Amino acid sequence: MPKTRVADISIYHETTGDGEPLVLIMGLGGGSSLWWRQIAFFSKEYQVLVYDSLGVGRTDKPDTTYSMGMMVDDAAGLLERLGIASAHVYGVSMGGMVAQELALRYPKLVSSLILGATTCGSGHAVMADQDTLQKLFSIMTLPSDEVIKVSTSVTFSAGFIQRHPEKIKEWLIKGAESPPSPMGFKRQAEAVAGFETYDRLPQIRVPTLVLAGTDDQLIPVENSCILASRMSDTKLVLFEGAGHGYLWEAEEEANRIVLDFLRQHPIPPAG
Repeated sequence: MPKTRVADISIYHETTGDGEPLVLIMGLGGGSSLWWRQIAFFSKEYQVLVYDSLGVGRTDKPDTTYSMGMMVDDAAGLLERLGIASAHVYGVSMGGMVAQELALRYPKLVSSLILGATTCGSGHAVMADQDTLQKLFSIMTLPSDEVIKVSTSVTFSAGFIQRHPEKIKEWLIKGAESPPSPMGFKRQAEAVAGFETYDRLPQIRVPTLVLAGTDDQLIPVENSCILASRMSDTKLVLFEGAGHGYLWEAEEEANRIVLDFLRQHPIPPAG
């Protein structure tokens, strides 16, 4: 299994395809296996790097306090160890938070930024309703084989779950390949609680694409509108009727929009 030592942990990662590097960072409790559709699509033109974040899947899961800074340093350290000087970075949900901080703290590593279904943090965020949050955080008390199932109802719109049971089944199977532990989920959630970029967002100068579903229960769509309003070189695209899992609900349209964006913003030559 491909693992790389970064600081004091071993990070599981996979690289597929050739071309400019594209880093995909999954959300809270989600492992690299959940990018399977995007890996197949983007690796035709790009070198796609996915990895399991701290506390998830085949990456180490130390039972200690996690912070967003730790996860950002992990991402930057992994890129450095793999010899990647600059990359396109696509993060969803918590992965979008890591991506924001990566662009702010390690700007030379980020050539373009794609932020999906994410937020600038608790201080200026539009929060999910209490029922949705209770469902999400019940995951902390469940065995790992139940975690991905419980998250389905807050990830996808009700209509998508009803119309596409076969896609939900496939998502559950893929999610089980790199599950979080309840402890890892809790530690990641603690890191998310301390996240805040609102005042620093104007410092992000790279081209940025912001994506969200209009029926996102978990991170309401208003958060993506806030993000887009705080950065200068930004395009906002909303997927009508899609939930937090727009990545799968609007898969073909979302992938096409991201591909067009990537092609419009190639990585400048070194130097």
